[in-house]
Amino acid sequence: MNVSSFRDCKAWKSEGLPLSTSSNEACKLYDAILSQYVTWRNNETLGGLEGCMAAVKAADPDFVMGHVISTGLELVGTGSSVLRDERLASAVRRTMELANSQELTSRERNHVKAVELFSKGALHKACEVWEGILADHPTDMLALKFSHDGFFYLGEQTQMRDSVARVMPHWKPHMPFYSYLKGMYSFGLLETRLYDEAEKMAKEALALTPEDGWSVHAVAHVHEMKAEMDKGLNFMASTEKNWMVCDMLACHNYWHWALYHIEKGNYEAALKIFDEQVARRCVKSGAMLDIVDACSMLYRLELEGVSVKDRYRELLQVTQPHTEDHTLLFNDLHFLMVSLGSKETATTQRLLESLQELAKDPAENHQLQIAKRVGLPMCQALLEFDQGNYNQAVELLKPIKDRFVEIGGSDAQRDVFSQLLIHAAMKSGDKEHQRFARCMLIERDAVRPNSPLTDRLIQRAHSLHV
Repeated sequence: MNVSSFRDCKAWKSEGLPLSTSSNEACKLYDAILSQYVTWRNNETLGGLEGCMAAVKAADPDFVMGHVISTGLELVGTGSSVLRDERLASAVRRTMELANSQELTSRERNHVKAVELFSKGALHKACEVWEGILADHPTDMLALKFSHDGFFYLGEQTQMRDSVARVMPHWKPHMPFYSYLKGMYSFGLLETRLYDEAEKMAKEALALTPEDGWSVHAVAHVHEMKAEMDKGLNFMASTEKNWMVCDMLACHNYWHWALYHIEKGNYEAALKIFDEQVARRCVKSGAMLDIVDACSMLYRLELEGVSVKDRYRELLQVTQPHTEDHTLLFNDLHFLMVSLGSKETATTQRLLESLQELAKDPAENHQLQIAKRVGLPMCQALLEFDQGNYNQAVELLKPIKDRFVEIGGSDAQRDVFSQLLIHAAMKSGDKEHQRFARCMLIERDAVRPNSPLTDRLIQRAHSLHV
């Protein structure tokens, strides 16, 4: 393992981000882990993220920031829950014990505090701590990335944008990850509907680093949100060789590529991407981003009237082990799509009942705090829709449609729930619901004109005399 090109103790100190270890190897491995996190790319010559996380602890078992980055990454991945994974809970405790047993900088101590808060589901408080770190240390990329992810999970779009905006003046072009900062800012801009500014910023990042998969992803979002399907298809095809090396993000970028096809009604092309890229990568990685993409894609295709055959059943093998994790409501809703699509009644019941039980006593857990007013009604609506109870699905979703954002994710990802509500309202026997569907379609067309999918839904509404 050759980590010679990464920053050692002296380099970190000279940047105003000293690390409490005397091991240059540990400092370089910390940098190697951070680099892979920022670039969405496992460096296989170093053993990938997993190999580096094991190596940093071996280099200095007491290096607190080595534990912070390793445990923090597992937590923000949302594939494990301290409620159900004793190994992860133990890793959080170990990080806190190490922090309490040695002298640390206030920055490092706050990193430990934020990881502890995140592990409890106190996402807002964790983000506050990371933002506090950034106020004093605006070039701390770990704090910035963790905060960015936290705001994303909270649906705090403005904060996600402004968190990056606040630190940008302190970054200089020679600094590591400078170009990636532009991609992060681009994502915040597009999630606050500043699409032209977002595209400009992402293109600046790509001019510096063409293989920046996150900036490619930001441009993909812009084309999606502006209903520029042909531009999106051409862009993804022309840049594929650059971003496909970002193995932690490639599946998601292929998902975006497939969305353009679904929009255009090219369902076979979308299914081809699902089978050849999304499903394969999802099963191989087990990463939560890949899993929810696969769930969402099948559900969108079914809403469009496409038969997905046994694909739900195959996906169930990946989602079922996470049925009772309840790390994010966003994840739960996507697992539910698969258990319903697989006709796996017992799994559906287990997910709903365990979430209902946890929501009774949410403590500091933000996701469980909003489960009763947002998450559970959305889950129940999926169930009602599946059972053909369209009236009930509308009654559950209509009052909270402007609160979908609270479950986190991007506008593009959450759009599946808006589509669900429109379909339920059109299928409902209630004339008021049908009029509501027409209103939603008018709204949709106003903010995102020229969408082929919206046009198809409007035509369907007309044929139903909605």
